[in-house]
Amino acid sequence: MRINFKQQELIEELLEELEAHFPDVRFVDIMEGPENPDNLWINVTEPEDEDREIELTGFFSEKCIDILMDYGYNISMMPIR
Repeated sequence: MRINFKQQELIEELLEELEAHFPDVRFVDIMEGPENPDNLWINVTEPEDEDREIELTGFFSEKCIDILMDYGYNISMMPIR
């Protein structure tokens, strides 16, 4: 998997947002999407509370859509167990 400079910059911004808004959630790793290697998944720990997971998913889906529209990079924040 190759991540270019701009993708790395955007990922770092997303992880800063994660730390600021969801201190209970931790970064796990980054992987290629299973259907398309150009898609990047940022895997994070799953929040304890289902409502918190919905909040996390909603918060980052908007940010990831903005990245896709502005830069053409498909990056997703994926809570995992």
